[in-house]
Amino acid sequence: MTRHVAVIGAGSSGLACIKCCLDEGLEPVCFESSDDIGGLWRFKENPESDRASIYHSVIINTSKEMMCFSDFPIPAHFPNFMHNSYIMDYFNMYADHFQLRQYINFQTRVLSVKPRPDFSCSGQWDVETESRDGKRESHVFDAIMVCVGHHCHPRLPLSDFPGIETFKGKYFHSRDYKTPDKWRGKRAVVIGIGNSGGDIAVELSRVTKQCFLSTRRGAWVLNRVGDNGMPLDMVFTRVTRLFQRILPYEFFCGIVEKRLNQRFNHALYGLQPRHRFYSQHPTLNDELPNRILSGTVLVKPNVKEFRGSSVVFDNGSVEHDIDLVVFATGYSFSFPFLPSHVLSVSDNKTSLYKYVYPPGLEHPTLAIIGLIQPLGAIMPISEMQARWATRVFKGLNKLPSMSVMMNDIKCKEEEMAKRYVTSKRHTIQVDYVPYMDELAEQIGVQPKFLSLLLRDPGLWLRTAFGPCTPYQFRLFGPGQWEGARQAIYTQWKRVEQPMKTRPIPPKETRCTYSTYLLSLSAATALMLAVILNRENSQEYLQYPKMLLDKLKSHLPA
Repeated sequence: MTRHVAVIGAGSSGLACIKCCLDEGLEPVCFESSDDIGGLWRFKENPESDRASIYHSVIINTSKEMMCFSDFPIPAHFPNFMHNSYIMDYFNMYADHFQLRQYINFQTRVLSVKPRPDFSCSGQWDVETESRDGKRESHVFDAIMVCVGHHCHPRLPLSDFPGIETFKGKYFHSRDYKTPDKWRGKRAVVIGIGNSGGDIAVELSRVTKQCFLSTRRGAWVLNRVGDNGMPLDMVFTRVTRLFQRILPYEFFCGIVEKRLNQRFNHALYGLQPRHRFYSQHPTLNDELPNRILSGTVLVKPNVKEFRGSSVVFDNGSVEHDIDLVVFATGYSFSFPFLPSHVLSVSDNKTSLYKYVYPPGLEHPTLAIIGLIQPLGAIMPISEMQARWATRVFKGLNKLPSMSVMMNDIKCKEEEMAKRYVTSKRHTIQVDYVPYMDELAEQIGVQPKFLSLLLRDPGLWLRTAFGPCTPYQFRLFGPGQWEGARQAIYTQWKRVEQPMKTRPIPPKETRCTYSTYLLSLSAATALMLAVILNRENSQEYLQYPKMLLDKLKSHLPA
């Protein structure tokens, strides 16, 4: 039976892997090339060359209730969208609570991971590492969990920009951007309108004389703040997913695009792309429309060429005296320590069963964790992958035949090619709710909605119609957590608490027609459950009032 597991990387995915190994009685040994945990989210002014890096002001794009590990809620007083320093605080709390640090070898690089000569029988791996002082060691492990992420290698396509060698200013990849201070009063161009490109353009525009944002395709821009001031990603519910599945693709995209254009007209602002909303990973930026409206950010088409300190764009316009160009052109991923016959990467693509397992191995003892670009939070997804992988290592879950795995990989590739515009960015895309459910099914931890409806209608309402928070996947099956129900019941309180810094007296509101209809529907479902399960009827009958109070706070008077 698998016992010793090597975990490569101590970022968010690596921490989850260590904890999941311990939960399953495995013995993890984590190798981390830097001197601390956190991976991408640990800000460093001068990061190591082979490490992911962020700028000082980075705020995460997923809210705390959607991004937390499933059995460790983020503190209620933490902001909903956290600065990277808060994320590091959370990771440190998680590592300390579950005593994970003792399993991490810091400042230790993994040089190679190779199948042992007897791999066909043992499924074991030879691992060579190098410590900070240059000492090399060889290890034997029963399984490997690779958690190096996909933001390590900046993609800087200089060959696509003729004349860049003549540029007289300074240029670099967004990975090397840290703060805007030194560019005060300068003229800057940011190339790329992903999340980093939008953030950097907004931040530079506060101090530069002029900032230009160059985009080849344009983008649909989302706001972190949703209806009634709630976090936007709390709309990731199974109801939303159901509508997405049953409504025609073009129609559903049209609904979303209309809502986005009601906030600001994307065509008027020069941002509207030709593709539909769900055909590209969206850009989240609360300030970009204001910056465009105030003229501090000017949207430009793709850069055609450089001429000294001038930048020529595809529409023929020219901007002179440019001091800085930031290439927010994404990243590529690779696994240099793995042999190509084990896992190969070509054009930012690799073949993994459900984005975790190489399908050609005789033994499923290698798992790639966190190599996904989700429309949603990555932390709970990595945790779910780790929960599945550790059970496969122990033999508690089995993988299907290679032909079944290859067919699954092919279907996902075809679906991705059909939905997304062609881009190296769109090779590892997943949607949060369906992918979490897909992994949960492998483990046996998906919510049992009929059982909840009959035994606990209040919890059923919150899981079926509320945000798909990670706690839902701790209600049933392996790894069940006794605090999951309470975490779901109190999730909205944790959303609201950091904003209640100035008490406001409640005001009376009259019951509206929409409130009446929704509460009537809820009451009908609850009464059905009460009839079928009378033992807890008193508790259940108290819930409609609670629901009505919640609805009143979110619906118009």
